[in-house]
Amino acid sequence: MFKIVPNLWFDKEAEEAARFYCDAIPGSRINSLVVLRDTPSGDCDLVSFELAGQPFMAISAGPFFKLNPSTSFILSFNPSQGRTQADLEALWNKLLPGGSVLMPLQAYPFAPLYGWIQDRYGLSWQLILSDPGGEARPFITPALLFVGEVCGKAEEAQDFYTSVFPNARRGATMRYPAGMAPEREGTLMYSEFMLAGQWFAAMDSAYPHNFAFNEAISFMIYCDTQAEIDHYWTKLSAVPEAEQCGWLKDRYGLSWQVVPRALEQMLQDPDPERVNRINQAVLQMKKLDLAELQKAYA
Repeated sequence: MFKIVPNLWFDKEAEEAARFYCDAIPGSRINSLVVLRDTPSGDCDLVSFELAGQPFMAISAGPFFKLNPSTSFILSFNPSQGRTQADLEALWNKLLPGGSVLMPLQAYPFAPLYGWIQDRYGLSWQLILSDPGGEARPFITPALLFVGEVCGKAEEAQDFYTSVFPNARRGATMRYPAGMAPEREGTLMYSEFMLAGQWFAAMDSAYPHNFAFNEAISFMIYCDTQAEIDHYWTKLSAVPEAEQCGWLKDRYGLSWQVVPRALEQMLQDPDPERVNRINQAVLQMKKLDLAELQKAYA
């Protein structure tokens, strides 16, 4: 059971994008589609879906935030796990139309085949042919790119996150050597870390970028108790004005949603009045109050 689930913000395309990804990636499916009524953005589609076993959420909530490469998803094609170079190339060709290439699909010093793409919806993917003899990693790994004001803080951030979550640790680390200006020697070329048993990646980039972390991609933390909600809220929230409806921003600008695990099931209730009560209760809160949500649901 996943503790942390990526949430994708779209203007109006959440369902369309989710279906596109499910069609492109084998072993994927839409789990549910809910319409949230009377939100500040109007009526919003909320889509729960899985890509090769990795849960995602997506919402159509207006043109307020744009997806960008500060958060991407690494797709690791490991032949020993039945994912071949041909599979990688096929998926690249499915994701490319209407999108743009950030790094060409070719051989690099770190991989026999790798490419970075931004698809037609703005979501970024890094496709890599993995070493079949290497340590096993999941097919999908969220990757955080620390740029601009937070460049050079990737290592600090992963140490902070591993202090907040259970079942957390560092993994492989590769640093920039001298002579790779503008990158600063010793900062993270690539690093991986585990949070609540799930792998993430982090990288620094000192090149000029016209993007940064924003609410277009947030990470939902599913909590079973109010004490757990309080823990993550207290540890992570660093921008008071960003606190709304269970959302927060941390000290690095990354957005999180701290939510009761039961909330998704509540919002899928067949009774529209119940769903509306829950939704309106959430809209009135900053940190979510599990007891109040249960009361609204009753």
